Amino acid sequence: MKRSALALALLIAASLFAADKKPTYTKQEQPIYDAIRTLRSLDDKERGKETATLALKIRQLAPSENKVRLATGLASLSTEGDFGHETLQQVATTLADALHDQPQPADHGQPAYPYVALAQLQRYEKVDVTLQDPQYSAAMDQLKTLDEHRQQADLTLTDLSGNSWTLKSLKGKVVLLNFWATWCPPCNRELPDMQALYEKYKDQGLVVLAVTDEDPAKVQPFISKRKLTYPVLLDPGRKVNDAFGIEGIPKSFVYDREGNLVSQAIDMRTRAQFTTMLNAAGLK
Repeated sequence: MKRSALALALLIAASLFAADKKPTYTKQEQPIYDAIRTLRSLDDKERGKETATLALKIRQLAPSENKVRLATGLASLSTEGDFGHETLQQVATTLADALHDQPQPADHGQPAYPYVALAQLQRYEKVDVTLQDPQYSAAMDQLKTLDEHRQQADLTLTDLSGNSWTLKSLKGKVVLLNFWATWCPPCNRELPDMQALYEKYKDQGLVVLAVTDEDPAKVQPFISKRKLTYPVLLDPGRKVNDAFGIEGIPKSFVYDREGNLVSQAIDMRTRAQFTTMLNAAGLK
């Protein structure tokens, strides 16, 4: 089942957020845990400040499993919007510090999720990470391999109007490929910005393709109500979702006019962040 990026992060970091697995926190750790749980209730400006503050507080904790849990939970929430590069750097430094002091066991031969979360921050958010650990190296290698696969992956899907779209046939266009769902709050926050950017750049060759695995009877009225005019593609069997390695949404990819994958987002983006992604494909 596809989940929002937030829901997936919370599931993977279950030891932090799930009540039935909730660890016992010290009097220093408990306020941090509580603050992480309420981050989404803050406006973006305050959320950025609070995220950076929490990163520093976690870094000051003694090495422990709880420190890793808290650092991982914070990292999983830090990419849902634009809270500033320095904030993300603080989050990444804290997680790297926690893993350095308390290495995690592999997960059935695969890198434990905290290493994956850290690798995503470095690869996609361009933060600096210094961590000498085989699992971290493996996580970085896995992301590189996944991106190479996404570069080669194609799709042929039908939109709500019955038109067929094939990604590889769109060379000469800049393509923003977005995976989303009507029930996903972060996805919904992106929609007006994607529509505005589509209207701004479509005459310069921008194509927005929004892929959902939901039933068209649910999607069509949702799209009509919000007056979205870019193509919404239907992926009922999730073959395209699976081909692009989509587990949490929203996820966005930008391909330039030569069909090169030039930027991607691991979580929801603001209009300014989307604009930066499109700039990388040559749209100004």
